[in-house]
Amino acid sequence: MLYLIWPIAIIVASNTLYNICTKAIPGQANPFASLCVTYLAAAGVSLTLFLLTSPERNLPAALGQLNWASLILGGAITGLEFGYVAAYRAGWPVSLCSLTANIILACVLLLVGVAVYQETVTLRQAAGMAVCGLGLFLISSRG
Repeated sequence: MLYLIWPIAIIVASNTLYNICTKAIPGQANPFASLCVTYLAAAGVSLTLFLLTSPERNLPAALGQLNWASLILGGAITGLEFGYVAAYRAGWPVSLCSLTANIILACVLLLVGVAVYQETVTLRQAAGMAVCGLGLFLISSRG
């Protein structure tokens, strides 16, 4: 069971730090300068972890095994991070921004799973999407 839990724990801990740090980027700072520093730090951490975990430590060979997805992922991550910076600068509270985005994301990915990967939607999942919609309504109505 631990093999299922530890990745989610890393995601939750990292996403918590991610949102705290993103909200803390100074308003006058250029968001893309911040992203440059962010990616340089991420590249350094990733290279260090590659060297620590790869028995061969052959970076060119490891890079040769990649496909287009890594490049597109870089663009997607840039959009994701810029979107959060822009949302926080627009005044989204940290308590609602990620929650709102992730509820919508979960519903979109459920539909992508059906349309692209031929996954089936159970009655329970459909009900979950309805509850997500209700949740979005409830958190968006102030008062």
